Amino acid sequence: MVLLTISPKSWLRACVLLAVLLLAACSRQEETAPAAAPAATAQDPQSAAPAAQPPAPAVAASVQAMGADQLREAATQALRENRMYAPAGDNAMEYYLALRDKLPDDPAVASALTDLMPYTVIAAELAVSREQFDEAQRLVALLEKADPAAPALPRIRQSIAAGQQAVAQRSEAEARRARAEAEARAEAERQRLLQQQQAEAEAARRLAQEQEAARLEAQRREAERLAAEAAAREAAQQQAAQPPAAPATPAQRPLRPISMPPPRYPPDALRSGASGEVLVEFTVGTDGTVTEARVLRATPARIFDREALAAVRRWRFEPVPAPVTTRRTLVFTPGG
Repeated sequence: MVLLTISPKSWLRACVLLAVLLLAACSRQEETAPAAAPAATAQDPQSAAPAAQPPAPAVAASVQAMGADQLREAATQALRENRMYAPAGDNAMEYYLALRDKLPDDPAVASALTDLMPYTVIAAELAVSREQFDEAQRLVALLEKADPAAPALPRIRQSIAAGQQAVAQRSEAEARRARAEAEARAEAERQRLLQQQQAEAEAARRLAQEQEAARLEAQRREAERLAAEAAAREAAQQQAAQPPAAPATPAQRPLRPISMPPPRYPPDALRSGASGEVLVEFTVGTDGTVTEARVLRATPARIFDREALAAVRRWRFEPVPAPVTTRRTLVFTPGG
């Protein structure tokens, strides 16, 4: 039976090719814990940890407390499981760094760290590109502890600073855009409410005008109806009061009008929409002109009397053999 003894250095180099193929899987593992913190920091800077807190040590305290044999076994197992630099506190990089603190002159440990450095550099750059700055800082701490003079350290630190600044600027721009959109929405809503109020006020004004016009029309029609009823009553009363007509004689015959211009509507009564009627008694001379005229009754009193008498005095009839006295009712209605 032949036993093959494989040193950690040989095992590490044997895993290099496999590690390259599985780098993406390692990257997914490192996203599980730290990915949420940078995103929250970018969206809400107040929720980030205070800057005054000291950075976490590159190697976890639990790893530093392990013995040399235990560290070597854990590092070998981590390499087999492709945990080269993640998760934090359980990866080959931390185990070898702690082992180097205990065995600073062990060439196998130094060689293992040299082989792990490129993967850690790539992982740090991937973390920066994904804006996982906490994870990137952790990996930078591992690189710095492994080799403070590593050429990639300044570039990665600069990338982290630039990425954090870009995230902050993007967050500020998004906040400004959100405020602008909110202000635009508020202004649009204000304009909509203003237009709605104006439209409602205009509708109310038009409705009031229509109601007022309807009220005035109803008053006018009611006045016309009342005037017509009064005229009908007056005619009936006159007809009932007149004695039976005597047989016509050569000296008396019916009046035949030549010109009967209507009365002028008083301006004050027209503005107020008043209506009424006036009963006038007048005498027609033999030449057909009105010689006398007087008001017998007026409703309402003294509103239409003057215009009624003036109109009657302008009337003209055909000449008659003898003066004739008669009565007429003049009706005044707005627009009549």
